[in-house]
Amino acid sequence: MPDSEQDWKIKVIVGTTVIGAASGLVAGYLLSRTSEEKGGGPPRVKTSDALRLAIGIIGLVRGIAALGDHD
Repeated sequence: MPDSEQDWKIKVIVGTTVIGAASGLVAGYLLSRTSEEKGGGPPRVKTSDALRLAIGIIGLVRGIAALGDHD
């Protein structure tokens, strides 16, 4: 595999990793801040809410993966 073909793949993987980490950091901050404002303790997440969030994240990841489909 030529170096230029590897370069763009590495850039995409590193870039999306940075974006994912930053998004996770912001989400964690917002969750903890909201929980603190509402009651001061750790957040209580219902199983149904976690499942709904997981399905949404899977949909988001599938949508991002579809961006690479050029047909």
